[in-house]
Amino acid sequence: MVHLIVQLSKYIMMILFLVYTFFCFHIFRYPDKPKKQKHVYRIQRVYMFLIHLDGFLVLFVTTMDTKIIGFYIAQLVLFEAIYLIYHKFYKNASELLLNNMIMLLCISMIILTRLSFDKALRQFIFVVAGTILAFIIPLIMQKGSMFRKFTWIYAGVGILGLLVVLVAGAYSRGAKLSLSFGGISIQPSEFVKILFVFFIASMLYKSTDLKQLAVTSAVSAVFVLILVASNDLGGALLYFFTYLVMVYAATRRLFIFVGGLGFLGLAFYAGAHLFSHVKSRVVAWLDPLSVIDKAGYQVCQSLFAIGTGGLFGFGLGQGMPEKIPIVSKDFIIAAISEEMGGIFAICLIMVCVSCFLMIFNLSMQMKDDFYKFVALGLGSVYALQVFLTVGGTTKFIPMTGVTLPLVSYGGSSLLSTMIIFGMIQGMYIMQASTVKRSNIDDKRRKSHKIKETEKFEKQAGTRTKATAGKSRKTAQK
Repeated sequence: MVHLIVQLSKYIMMILFLVYTFFCFHIFRYPDKPKKQKHVYRIQRVYMFLIHLDGFLVLFVTTMDTKIIGFYIAQLVLFEAIYLIYHKFYKNASELLLNNMIMLLCISMIILTRLSFDKALRQFIFVVAGTILAFIIPLIMQKGSMFRKFTWIYAGVGILGLLVVLVAGAYSRGAKLSLSFGGISIQPSEFVKILFVFFIASMLYKSTDLKQLAVTSAVSAVFVLILVASNDLGGALLYFFTYLVMVYAATRRLFIFVGGLGFLGLAFYAGAHLFSHVKSRVVAWLDPLSVIDKAGYQVCQSLFAIGTGGLFGFGLGQGMPEKIPIVSKDFIIAAISEEMGGIFAICLIMVCVSCFLMIFNLSMQMKDDFYKFVALGLGSVYALQVFLTVGGTTKFIPMTGVTLPLVSYGGSSLLSTMIIFGMIQGMYIMQASTVKRSNIDDKRRKSHKIKETEKFEKQAGTRTKATAGKSRKTAQK
């Protein structure tokens, strides 16, 4: 009976998620129909909570652990509270981005609970903390112009944070990534990347002349070189590519982007020869079976999990994702593919793509160049992080050690991503307010023109009558 429930539930979740993902892109057909959009968003929320319920019902049935019921109820209360507060205080926020954020958190809670209840519980605490930040940040974003003034504060605090990790950080998988305080590990680079985006945006907002670009490039190089010195080459790649995208968007000079990609290729070649852990990852990427007992073990187990799971998966609790080292972080997508199916995993990736498209669309709509660059930079960080995680898991690219935003286990990654989503929501609200003011001004101008026209016509009519009167008097004479 339990096996039947598990097998039935995976198909139900897959169908629900397919419909949810379809609506993520279908909604773009109704850009000027807010009522239709609200209807679609409500349908999405229904499907989302059904997936959440289905996942935890299966987890309870397969384990008969009553803690899972209480944990599910706590999550449900939190997610409903997020919607309630956003709808009460942020009426102009992006509903699709909000739905996607909670959808990704639902999937994260399901798969992490399956892998380790203790890790899922710790992650939930960070979700609560991130939710508080996501509520506060849009309010702070309304301050408008003050953020563009802190250019060198962004640079100074960011570089200092990375230097502290370089000096006092703990090694993890061959790289200095985190600082530990009382048993809690923090990965500063996850937060510094936000400061990095704000620094570049404020520099490019002021000017894009050669001198300004040279200074921006030099300071950005300091960020990247500190990460390289810490052996955090995945972070260095993330920072460098974000810098490249933002500078290209500001200057529209193709040779900068092409030159940057060429430099990136040379850096990758040099890294593969200079850093032993990078070399082992390259070998594991090219031929993981040849080093399956060493560097290729993780990649091989990931590929086995994805391959054996197939399109429909084994069902929650029926696979062996624990065979993959660090599965809850770098290889979370492999665990999802094995137990929830390849179709489910593809839908998850497409939801991430729809988030990026929303952020990119916001960047194009922003009238303020500073926030235009910020939105583009944050969107690039998010998109590249998804690409690096999925690409490394599927052996499309060498593994970089980057986590899947909002889904993988890790407090620093979760908090930084929720901060990014809070900032994007803040910019959505700013953009909606700008459009609303513009519409009001247009109506006022139209009203003024109508009044002027009516006044002119009235005056013209009076003059016509006066002229006609004079003509009759002349004719009578």
